Amino acid sequence: MIFKDQLNRELELKRTPKRIISLVPSQTELLVDLGLEDFVVGVTKFCVHPKHLRMSKKVIGGTKQINIEKIKSLHPDIILCNKEENTEAIIESLKDVAPIHISDIYNLEDCFELINMYGTIFKVDKTASSLISNIQKERENFQNQLQNKERPKVAYFIWKDPWMVAASNTYIDYMLGEAGYLNVFSNEERYPEIDLSHSKLKETDIIFLSSEPYPFKENHISDLKTQFPEKKIKIVDGELFSWYGSRLKQSYSYFSLLKSGK
Repeated sequence: MIFKDQLNRELELKRTPKRIISLVPSQTELLVDLGLEDFVVGVTKFCVHPKHLRMSKKVIGGTKQINIEKIKSLHPDIILCNKEENTEAIIESLKDVAPIHISDIYNLEDCFELINMYGTIFKVDKTASSLISNIQKERENFQNQLQNKERPKVAYFIWKDPWMVAASNTYIDYMLGEAGYLNVFSNEERYPEIDLSHSKLKETDIIFLSSEPYPFKENHISDLKTQFPEKKIKIVDGELFSWYGSRLKQSYSYFSLLKSGK
């Protein structure tokens, strides 16, 4: 059987994969929610959802550095990767180990396409369709709440030393729009490094500090308050802005709480 991934690469599978390695935390969670936990044999150290998974599966490294010998020893039928999360070197090193499926996510359409792809590849089409339907309902309910409401301007920090923000052409930027915000760095690309004196920060109504990949804490709010005493500064759940797949089930209820000031 010939399948295509989100980079339009072809991969050939002789049978439905029963030994799956996932190198992407959000995709690992998606596999579990599609009922495929028993077929997952290898995960990364960052695959934290569900919490018990790393205790029952082989941890094969991280998303940027892997133990290829551990991966080979698991005899995978398929390896699931992501263009942004995993490096070209990793993909190249695994090409002779097993067929590789690469995701490439920028918006909801891409998310739903990936869920449907997994539904087809792993023969869980009905579960995949049901998951998409549930996410769409959550989104519709939230978007109805947003109608005619003001969209605050935000800056979304993902890193410190150097300071980095999420800008355009990223999934986070798309999800900020979904949540009812305007990204002041939407005129820049990807994840630019910025100085705290950047003029765009003066335009913000709110500064978001993401809980990941940099683990921003309350003390960082205090530090920034010295420079931006009039700004609202808030730590937000980075998973609900950057994890695609089944985590989207929780994103819209979280966005609703954010908009209510909680």
